[in-house]
Amino acid sequence: MNNIKDYEDLNKKKVLLRLDLNVPLKNGVIADQTRINKILPIIEFLLNKNSQIIIISHVGRPKGKLNKDLSLKPICENLEKKINKKIKMISGDIFKLKKEDFFKDPDNQIVLLENIRFYEEEEKNDISFAKHLAGLADIFVNDAFSCSHRAHTSVSKITEFLPSFAGLQLETEINALKKVTSEIKKPITCIIGGSKISTKIGIIKNLIPKFDYIIIVGGMANNILSFKGHKIGKSIKEKNCETMIDEIFKTLKNYPCKIIYPEDVAVGKKMDDISEVKELNNIKNDDFILDIGPRTINKIKNIIENSETVLWNGPAGYFENPNFANGSYEIAKTIVKKNKDNSIYSVVGGGDTIALLNQINAIDDFNFVSTAGGAFLEYLEGKELPGIKALK
Repeated sequence: MNNIKDYEDLNKKKVLLRLDLNVPLKNGVIADQTRINKILPIIEFLLNKNSQIIIISHVGRPKGKLNKDLSLKPICENLEKKINKKIKMISGDIFKLKKEDFFKDPDNQIVLLENIRFYEEEEKNDISFAKHLAGLADIFVNDAFSCSHRAHTSVSKITEFLPSFAGLQLETEINALKKVTSEIKKPITCIIGGSKISTKIGIIKNLIPKFDYIIIVGGMANNILSFKGHKIGKSIKEKNCETMIDEIFKTLKNYPCKIIYPEDVAVGKKMDDISEVKELNNIKNDDFILDIGPRTINKIKNIIENSETVLWNGPAGYFENPNFANGSYEIAKTIVKKNKDNSIYSVVGGGDTIALLNQINAIDDFNFVSTAGGAFLEYLEGKELPGIKALK
């Protein structure tokens, strides 16, 4: 896989740059700018090389139809301020654009095409659409790892028609994930949360042969507790996953990896309640398990203290209520402390985990924070991503 930083002469080259600018918008206001901040290095790099940049991206799921609420306009304005440079936004019919239409003004170095998912051909991985897009530029750069699990035109099919390269962020993301999947420094620990165990079963089974500890927290842990015969009250629990959990424990028998799940919990009678610590044999029928308890927290902290590498995906509890954020905060603080003395390599992913780290201003205190949701998880599951395969 060739990286754009190794390309010899980018001067005046028209670069079709696939980015992930799919940020949360509320009434045209950007709620989280993390993804925009992550693409600034590739923009600065190409500007310094005097390239002419044509940005392709998307927001949301307009399903091939024009949707003004999902316009890239507010993102374009935000990006302009961040790089202190004018960006020309093109909202017209993409099929009417020609290569010579761009950069007629010598002061114009960046254009942004409107939401590529306004065209149904994008998600169909359409070959004619790919040829048309390729005809607008000299080279293609994919710096959208978080979209690379999609077999979409501007991610994978386009590479058949243009010299294609990995961007700076995409390479950084892959290198970080390699350190927790193939170039591992042991002992290595995975902390995995979320509500559904079915979406993480492939990851857990793929990581068991490689990891020393897999710590299951959040709503997923309720399924384990229930499987082990504990009452979980009214807590969130996924249906019909006993076979999956049985598979996990059967797989464990062949490897030294240990699965850790809560030994005590914090509960409430409703989601906005105060926190009450309980032993597992004391859960009432009207209890919601909403966080891990102090004994579990201490056990996890000790495991992290003795780890060289840690992967974290998913909070330990219902952190939206500060009364149930203690488990997640303590995990974060323990990793940050080890990071500051360079005694651990830490990779964090998942929207909720990033939201949690933003709450406590700790996002810069980890070695790598991934904004890629599905792509992050599919890579950990051992799947080959279409966007990465296309660049090879």
